Amino acid sequence: MDWGYFKELLMGGVVKGSIYALIALGYTMVYGIIELINFAHGEIYMIGAFTALIAAGVLTVAGFPAWSILILASAAAVVWSASYGYTVEKIAYKPLRGAPRLSPLISALGMSIFLQNYVLLAQTSNFMPFKNLFPEEGFLENISEVLSATEVIIVFTSAVVMILLSLFIKYSTTGKAMRATAQDRNMAMLVGVNVDKVISATFIIGSSLAAVGAVLIASNMGQINFYIGFIVGLKAFTAAVLGGIGSIPGAMLGGLVLGCTESFGTGYVSSDYEDVFAFTLLVLILIFRPAGLLGKSDIQKV
Repeated sequence: MDWGYFKELLMGGVVKGSIYALIALGYTMVYGIIELINFAHGEIYMIGAFTALIAAGVLTVAGFPAWSILILASAAAVVWSASYGYTVEKIAYKPLRGAPRLSPLISALGMSIFLQNYVLLAQTSNFMPFKNLFPEEGFLENISEVLSATEVIIVFTSAVVMILLSLFIKYSTTGKAMRATAQDRNMAMLVGVNVDKVISATFIIGSSLAAVGAVLIASNMGQINFYIGFIVGLKAFTAAVLGGIGSIPGAMLGGLVLGCTESFGTGYVSSDYEDVFAFTLLVLILIFRPAGLLGKSDIQKV
């Protein structure tokens, strides 16, 4: 076996998996709180990428230095995506709270299609070049034989964000309110938790994480268009289901497993079947372990 090639595929899978995990956290947090699959989450990710593109362009023309463009464009993407996530929840999901579960699901699909077409009309369907916001030369150069500086930053940033989110959920007041709401929404209301604020905070945090993922992956890929959220959103959703939707550690594990599966599949079989490996893995998990790798099956009492 060529261990150098194996190592290259493994590192590539970790990079992909880190991105999937970052976006999967948005799916799993929303599902954990209100048991809704937010299919518009991929489009929030796409809007974050376009916001960073526009902000970086304006700042570059204005003559800002590279490091400030990175910070300000990323901050703009996070704030704008968070505002979209908050607005989508208020418009598309809150009025349907208490309705049959199919209704918000259809609303999510409708919002996904609306946001795709909204950006299509505003930005055209052409791929647009995305400047790498992370300087490659002279920064983290030669830190790894198989990863670029941008890929190292992707893995490092994803790991830090996930650790901070885990600490936030475990120790902060809002995080404890999220866990209480996920456990039993009615009981949480009885003990004084403002469930509406908790749900809004969940959408804001999930959308912010999607924006971070958008800046990272767009910098690495070098181009974006209105459709990027669909495929990445499906892959991130697959990662969330794979790990056990509703479980934050599960989303992280699912992302890494999915990323490595794609990387080894394309490396040892064929790159033409990249999406096939991802969705075959999803089907196998749904057949043999429907609750996911770290999920728990619900016990139905009769």
